[in-house]
Amino acid sequence: MRRLERSNPLAAVAAAAMGAAIGLLVQFALSSRGAAPFVPPYSLPITLVLIGAVLLGFAIRLRRTLAGRTGRVNPFQAVRLLAAARAGQLVGALLGGFGAGLALSLLGRSIPAPVATWLPMLIVCGAGAVLVACAAYAEHACRIPPDDEDGGAGEGETDPGRGPVDQAAYRKP
Repeated sequence: MRRLERSNPLAAVAAAAMGAAIGLLVQFALSSRGAAPFVPPYSLPITLVLIGAVLLGFAIRLRRTLAGRTGRVNPFQAVRLLAAARAGQLVGALLGGFGAGLALSLLGRSIPAPVATWLPMLIVCGAGAVLVACAAYAEHACRIPPDDEDGGAGEGETDPGRGPVDQAAYRKP
């Protein structure tokens, strides 16, 4: 089985750059038509923070189970958490960059925008950063420390008695 590695932080940076470019394009398209700038609703950053809190809650629960060895970890739940954490990093970066791009377009105006216009954009940018941070911790929590049950199996060796369910979702490199 192929060993899973940490997600590349450059992917999140690239997603943030794409989100900023999309935000700038949306604002420039609206201003070229003479329309008001796009102001994201407050429900967007609230949703991003709630998703981050859910990921953080699951990650803390998984980490406590691993640290206390209170019970067995369902590997399918760990893989689901890992997939959600990786998706959360990309979505948080994309939407955070989108909020930054929306706000960045307001800097070039001769008349400053009112607070009610730029504040939601900055809050979306901050909420995207919160989601990225929570998702990064959730991915970190999915690392399973090497246990003593391996019986000295090397890095590339597998125990024939262990099945796919017993394999770790993500091991520390």
